[in-house]
Amino acid sequence: MEGMKRKWIYIVTGVAAWMAAACTKYPTDVRKGIPSEFTEGWLEIYGQCYDSINQGVVALDLYSDGLTLDENHCMKGTGYNLYISDIFVEDSQLVCGTYRSDTTAERFTFLPGKAFDDIPTGMYLLYVADNQLLSIQLLDSGTIVVSDTTDNLKDMRMTFYFRNVYGNTATYETHYQGALIPWQKRPRK
Repeated sequence: MEGMKRKWIYIVTGVAAWMAAACTKYPTDVRKGIPSEFTEGWLEIYGQCYDSINQGVVALDLYSDGLTLDENHCMKGTGYNLYISDIFVEDSQLVCGTYRSDTTAERFTFLPGKAFDDIPTGMYLLYVADNQLLSIQLLDSGTIVVSDTTDNLKDMRMTFYFRNVYGNTATYETHYQGALIPWQKRPRK
């Protein structure tokens, strides 16, 4: 009987330690969800970089308040980074319209979030606290509505709609309004 009590004490202590570690690993800020607005945006321009696809490719790299890029393009601070790679466009420009997650590589589509060898691609959300990456959330479906590209991307208005964010099945909406900083990337191979 004494051995059984000791076994249960070890089990309860182990579960309590595991729960405390889980709470430490994922701060409550991560569980609150995505911010309603992103405040800094980069437009990565790849051009027509895939041999088998006749579309230009751009990526959006957006940052919430408190998180930014330094001069070496390293994230600094605490906040969220929304990254959407492989947005298929004509002439390497975002234009007004509705873009949807899809794997067809047609104009007005972008790749959904996927992980290849534990490396996120497509559409995903990072949570960074004190310059340290704490969370990666793949976003498996969504749309981007670009409603204005006034003055050559100096006043870009976009609304993002996502499903299955942090395990929720409801649609989540976030926004970006402001200039997109163009960043010419090397062609992909």
